[in-house]
Amino acid sequence: MATPHPRPAPGTYKFTVRSAEQAVAVIREKLGADARVLSVRTIEPKGFGKFFRTQQLEVIAQLDPIIEPDAPKVSAVSDEPAMPDSNASAETEAPAPRRLNIQHTPIGLADLLRRSGLTETALNRLQSGANWREINRLPLHRALAETSRLLRERAEARTTRPSLSRAAFIGTPGVGRTTALCKWLAAEVFRRARTGHVVTIEFDRPNPLGPLPVFAEALGVPLAHFPCETQAAVPGGFVYFDLPALSPRRPGENAALADWLDREKIVERVLVLNAAYDRAALRDAYAAGRGLGATHLVFTHLDEVPQWGKLWDYLFDEELEPLFLATGPSLTGDCEEDVSGALTRRTLADC
Repeated sequence: MATPHPRPAPGTYKFTVRSAEQAVAVIREKLGADARVLSVRTIEPKGFGKFFRTQQLEVIAQLDPIIEPDAPKVSAVSDEPAMPDSNASAETEAPAPRRLNIQHTPIGLADLLRRSGLTETALNRLQSGANWREINRLPLHRALAETSRLLRERAEARTTRPSLSRAAFIGTPGVGRTTALCKWLAAEVFRRARTGHVVTIEFDRPNPLGPLPVFAEALGVPLAHFPCETQAAVPGGFVYFDLPALSPRRPGENAALADWLDREKIVERVLVLNAAYDRAALRDAYAAGRGLGATHLVFTHLDEVPQWGKLWDYLFDEELEPLFLATGPSLTGDCEEDVSGALTRRTLADC
């Protein structure tokens, strides 16, 4: 039976971490469940290093003394730091905490969530819940765990659609639409052992195919150019459509795409969004996709995004079912299908 770590001396501690999730883990490991957060501050990289390093969080936490009945009061500040965990990996362990003889204004749960990347829209949804006050009174790690549960609950409050079978992949220029289609094809063929074919369409604008022809041939998936058969060639097979890019700000330019989708009776429409875009560009692309009747959602370029919290807003739309997150450039991998679970792990403590 493992010997429990002794309780650190009461006092105020400073931690430098990469995310709110790591902050919760480190505070719970070093100080225990009774510690409380006093403040959180974002530390931006400076100088030339800002091009290679992501921002960090400076977290001030306090561990109050245990007051025994009739025992004399103990000072809340000590000169001895908490002992680091000798079993922790040197590569992943956060810097050792430093004791501080300072006072800070306590930070609220809402402020910590904002620093984790959640937007005011997502935060307002949480605060509108009847149990928000109760959550705020919980210890930090329990409050964040409960917040994680609520976010997933709201994001998954939709009727699950059947598996894709005859779907068009749509998106604005530069979002990685064709790459997203390749990732989905790889999952269909390798993991789900399905067969089918792909159709490319151009209309009055070019549609660069990128790696799709070579990749489809490697998978053994026939690639056809419209006009051609748009129904499944084999029972239970799939048909996926690679369309030209849609216009985010000129809805009239998307009329040909909309007419073709309606004429061919393609009701499954996968909207591909580049998560690295700023919020305004992301909203414009999202609105254009909704105007084309999008039914599913894919986010790309997640490997370029340090904070994923802004994506919760789109998961709350019950009309669009999240399909997957593209977390890297590989055509046969880097594909996370547990969307709400991945967002939870990257923005909050999943515990």
